[in-house]
Amino acid sequence: MRLNLSSQIVFNKVPEEFYNPKTAVERSEITRAEHIPTDIYPTVDEGAARIADAIVAEIKAKEMLGKYCVLGLGTGQSLTPVFNELIQRYEKKQVSFANVVVFNAYEYFPLSPDSQHSAISQLRDRFLSHVDIPDQNVYTLDGTISQEAVQSHCRLYEQRIQTFGGIDVMLLGIGRIGNIATNEPGSTLTSPARIILIDATSREEMTMSFGSQEPVPPCSITLGIADILAARKIFLTAWGEEKADIIRMTVEGKITDAIPASFLQTHNDAHVVIDLPAASKLTRIIHPWLVSSCKWTDKLTRAALVWLCQVTGKPILKLTNKDYNENGLSELLALYGSAYDANIKIFNDLQHTITGWPGGKPNADDTYRPERATPYPKRIIVFSPHPDDDVISMGGTIQRLVKQDHDLHVAYETSGNIAVGDEEVTRFMHFVNGFNQLFMGDKDETIKQMYKDIKHFLANKKDGDMDTQDVRTIKGLIRRGEARTACTFNKIPLDHVHFLDLPFYESGKIEKLPMTEKDVDIVRNLLTTIKPHEIFVAGDLADPHGTHRKCTDAVLAAIDLEKEAGAEWLKDCRIWMYRGAWAEWEIENIEMCVPMSPEELRAKRNAILKHSSQMESAPFLGNDERLFWQRAEDRNRGTAALYDSLGLASYEAMEAFVEYKPL
Repeated sequence: MRLNLSSQIVFNKVPEEFYNPKTAVERSEITRAEHIPTDIYPTVDEGAARIADAIVAEIKAKEMLGKYCVLGLGTGQSLTPVFNELIQRYEKKQVSFANVVVFNAYEYFPLSPDSQHSAISQLRDRFLSHVDIPDQNVYTLDGTISQEAVQSHCRLYEQRIQTFGGIDVMLLGIGRIGNIATNEPGSTLTSPARIILIDATSREEMTMSFGSQEPVPPCSITLGIADILAARKIFLTAWGEEKADIIRMTVEGKITDAIPASFLQTHNDAHVVIDLPAASKLTRIIHPWLVSSCKWTDKLTRAALVWLCQVTGKPILKLTNKDYNENGLSELLALYGSAYDANIKIFNDLQHTITGWPGGKPNADDTYRPERATPYPKRIIVFSPHPDDDVISMGGTIQRLVKQDHDLHVAYETSGNIAVGDEEVTRFMHFVNGFNQLFMGDKDETIKQMYKDIKHFLANKKDGDMDTQDVRTIKGLIRRGEARTACTFNKIPLDHVHFLDLPFYESGKIEKLPMTEKDVDIVRNLLTTIKPHEIFVAGDLADPHGTHRKCTDAVLAAIDLEKEAGAEWLKDCRIWMYRGAWAEWEIENIEMCVPMSPEELRAKRNAILKHSSQMESAPFLGNDERLFWQRAEDRNRGTAALYDSLGLASYEAMEAFVEYKPL
């Protein structure tokens, strides 16, 4: 069973020469916009293996000389694949870590002496406890000391590093705001080890590392930029498209204290190691025509013309031969013969993505339509990772599908119970208790006792405490009720609303359980029962909490099993991926775009607002201050504005989709 198919989704097939050049000359040509040596790999595992190769080689070289190999290690989630690779090599007896000394790059502050969520404990859990590094060779900053002692503690820590001859290899991840270790924006080139206030975005990322809702301490004691740059070799890792923007700014942007990772440009042996999604905003990947000759596909041509429109401020049909020549696209003129011919081709391609019939228009010529006309009506499943992603991501499209008489089912994959505030539980328990008193004569002793127990638990609940099973169940019921209300508003019959409650989600913590065959079987049972003609699934894999990716992996794994089994229904089924609150599809990848009128957009907003627990009080709105309905409207209006700027039809808002073809 393939449980990670989402990692193999490639929207624009990148020619290998752009991420794996064969010669130094080719590399120098395509990396001309990059200021740090950057290695791109098709998968995370290949990138992690590359770093592990270098670390193992360094350890063995030092061992031959009878010396210690000194490693500086961060603890971010980006480093886990590297740690796993090193552990595997140790278990296979390919390397010993007996001559390794480790310096922890940062530690949270302040920490209580019994804290279970220190950075060093994370490092031990993920790496140190699984290999043979002697305990006495592991050094860490101390988050339990008094604030007055921090400065002298930092100086002693730096001196300890020097007694071992300095750091041989520094291994770090990068935060979404460009922090390395916890050197936040504003850190200078010469900053030493010190205490620093953790930025809100970094705190959100670190909460994922904690794996619970316990708040991240407000500060950190961290090695400074100067300490990091003093290492003889530095590896910076990032995986996934959520890191693409900051990698582009770090590798191709100016050196600035607004992006501390950009200081690595000054180091003579720093290396950025990333996968293709994390590299997706680098010039050689997103705009390859600026660095080399290209093999022009329809998608690449579309991307180039949209870029040219944005550079020139012109719609597609007004682009001229001069515009092409002056902006490095003369190859396209040679390929198409003229700007006019290229313009018409791409204009028509984009025009054909727009449809008001997301389920296909019956009795119509579907040659140039995104979705086929038959069968009609279609059986359709919308998979929603959380109980509101359906309306946030494709609420307007859902309304169209219902109005056009398709047999629409919505499958909510997780309970969403950790994303409900305690005050919502209190409000509903007051209602239940009042109902018991008014209509049951206060006779139901179970309700009375549960009311007391939950009231007592919430009154004594501390930050980071996991909810009891009863509280989680109530929170899940709250979200179920909101989802049913939204579906009723959208005129979806309640017997077409499915709550899958996939087991991987039910950890009670931010960090979820591994996705397993049990999750896939639940999804597969629904698919084989309904046998849909059309499936909509989450494609916003940059969801910062990772739930969307696991939910999509469960759906794709179930489809994969059905394909292997030769399921007849799958031969007549199309799969569309949507994006939601976190990102939008790049226009060159959009294959179906559903327009919305102002009234339809308002109706979509009203459906989102039915999820009242997810408004101002939701625990995981993220660093974006906009509410989910505001994010959705801004994204949908932005897509419509982009189509408008290219000279296509002008709409109030649009929802975009990309087709997934089973591998």
